[in-house]
Formats: sequence, structure tokens, C-alpha cells
Amino acid sequence: MPRTLNQIVLAGSPARAGAWDAFKAIVRPTNPAWLTVLSALALSLLGVYGIDLARQLRTDPLSVSGLDPVAVKQLVLLGVGIVSAVLIALPDYRWLSYVAMGISVFVLALLVFLLVPGVPESLVRPRNGARAWINLGVFDIQPSELAKIAFVLVLANYLRFRSNHRRPGGLVPPAIIAGIPIGLITLQPDLGSAMMFVPALFAMLLAAGAKKRHLILIVIAAAMAAPLSYPLLKPHQKQRINGLLAQIQGNKQLDQDINFQPITAQSLVGAGGISGTADERSRALVHFSRLPERHTDMIYSVIVNRYGLLGGACVIALYALWIMGALLTAAVAREPFGRLIVVGLSTFVATQAIVNIAMNVGLLPIVGITLPFVSYGGSSLIASWLMVGLIFSVSVRQSRLPHRKSFEYSDDE
Repeated sequence: MPRTLNQIVLAGSPARAGAWDAFKAIVRPTNPAWLTVLSALALSLLGVYGIDLARQLRTDPLSVSGLDPVAVKQLVLLGVGIVSAVLIALPDYRWLSYVAMGISVFVLALLVFLLVPGVPESLVRPRNGARAWINLGVFDIQPSELAKIAFVLVLANYLRFRSNHRRPGGLVPPAIIAGIPIGLITLQPDLGSAMMFVPALFAMLLAAGAKKRHLILIVIAAAMAAPLSYPLLKPHQKQRINGLLAQIQGNKQLDQDINFQPITAQSLVGAGGISGTADERSRALVHFSRLPERHTDMIYSVIVNRYGLLGGACVIALYALWIMGALLTAAVAREPFGRLIVVGLSTFVATQAIVNIAMNVGLLPIVGITLPFVSYGGSSLIASWLMVGLIFSVSVRQSRLPHRKSFEYSDDE
């Protein structure tokens, strides 16, 4: 097992394994990571069109120059994201175990900076009441998106050679690793993004060999304690929950208030029918609906309005392919660090997609979660493509790693 950074790099380099072997590992059609690449590309291009659809009443869909400026910016960011994915996929991913803690400290420092009082709004821009973005002039960055990757790297590095999480007390350190970014993001306040860390934590613990009964007991305890946290929620968060309950009960008093956004999104979904509507009609419906955040959090309803129930099902199918490619990569991974990275990253994308789609169709309250690869946002798009690059890096290098029975512990541990 390589023990130094230099050995790690050499162990995974074409110089040792052979350039031809490395090339074959990348291009072989049976590489499951290609599912993540191709589905991510399809979702991203669909997102560019969806953004233009949401923002322009009329356009020439065959001309890039006819795209809305925001859609053009998203197209540029897509290029940056793909380049970032390639750059992070080229070196052996195992070198990240040496810098995971440094990356995490840097990202946590950015999260703390967002909460420092007195920082001018020209630098930290509040949006929808949350101090979650840092203005760099050319573009804004959202540290919580980078925190997802940093969290996965640190937790994977911690879990890969330990089995103490098989005992209840051993779950405390992973909970602390997750609790720090969750707490900082919640204080922004951005409860929706903070909640995404919990499924990733549980999935990684499960993949690392934590006992199911311990995790189930934690879930039951958390579910029982959840109602007690209601008084601690922000007013707008309480309104979202009350609005969803009002919808379920058929109470229309809040339809033009807190429920305007979810009701409008559901109306657009319904107007799409089975096969959708024509481009011009869809643009008009979306434009005059005045749906808030229609090119970001609510873009799924815009796409379903254009392509109908069948189009919405295709989007879900693309996410299913992405997740399948990631899980197949994790299944064949022979090295603990890589397997845990893939499990953690894929859980983030899967959970976020499920929550976003559910809130677009009225199954969950609006929590400010973007649709990965599709919604407008540089930080979200680039972070999502970095995840693709990391998964591809793990997949490519499995054929050159020695077999190891990772995450297998005796029942008495």
C-alpha cells in the first residue's frame, strides 16, 4: 500500500501502469463512470435550455447568440465545470487523502467568514435572507457547495481504516465531522443545504460497515425529536411548513401568499400534460405565471411544462442513470477511500435531486435546494462536475489497484 504522496502519484500514473493501460481504462465502454459523464452532460445542456426558456419570452433556439445572457453564462460555466472535472480526474484520487483536512479547513473558514458581522454586503451578498454567497466580482461562490465535497473527503479519509464506528460510541466522531458544516450552514440560515449532509453521512457510515440497527435507532430518535425543533425554526421556515399543511388540507387562504410559489409551480407542471407544450406557448405560460426562482430552484416545473410528464420522467431517468453509474463504480471499487468518496458524492446528488423534484410537485415544502446540473448557479454546477471528475478518477484506477477486502468486519466487532 503506498505510504507517501510521491508513491501515491507514481502508483496511479501511466508511467508505471503503462500509458496504453491507462488509456484503455478511460475509454473502455464498460467503465460505469461514463454513465455519470453522459447523463450529467445531458442534464446540463437541458438546464441551459431550461434557463433560457424560463427567462426569455421569445428566442431563436438554434442560435447561441439568441440565448438569454444568463443562459449563455450557464453555458460558459458548464465549460468551466467540464474542464474542472477533467483536471481533477487526471491525477490519482488517493492524493486527496493527504490534503482533505486542509481543503476542509479552508472551506470551513469560508463558511465562518459568511457569518462574521460587519462584512459589507458588497462582499457577502444576502439572498432570500441567507448570507450564503461571497462576491468575487466576476462571479459569486457559495461555500456550502464546496463544503459537500470537503466533507466527503474528510469523512472518507477518517472511515477508511477504522472499524470503531461499528459500535455506538464510534459514531460520535463522524457526527462531529458532519455537525460542524451543518451548524455553520444552518446559521446562514440555509436549512435546506444543511439537511443534505445527513443522508450522505448515513450512506457513508453504512458503506463503511456501521451496523444498521444503530443507524435505525438514530433515525427513530431524530424523527421523534423533530417536532421539538419547530420553535427553533425561522419565521419563513415555519411559514413553508404551514403552507404545505394548508395545501394538504385544501385551505386556499395562503395561495397568494406563502403558497404562491409551490401552487404556481404545480400549475405549470399540470399545464404541460403528458407530452408538453410548444416552445412559444411554454415561454408565455412561464413568463406570465410570475413564478419566483423559475430558472434556479423551480426549473423542474419549467421543464415539465415544456416537455410534459414524459419529459419529467426522462429527467428522473437521467438522474437514475447518473446514480447507477456512481453506485456501480462504488461496487467495483477495491479501495476504501475511493468507494466512500463515490458513495458520499452520489448520495448528495441523489438526495438533492429527489428533494428538488418533490418540492416542485408539491410533495415537500420549498427549502431552497437547486436541481444538480440543471439549475442556474456557478457554484452548484462546478461542484457537481467536480463530483463527476472524482467518480471518474476512482473508476479509472480500480483496474490498477490491488484487491482488498475493505469494510468487512466480524460480527463481534
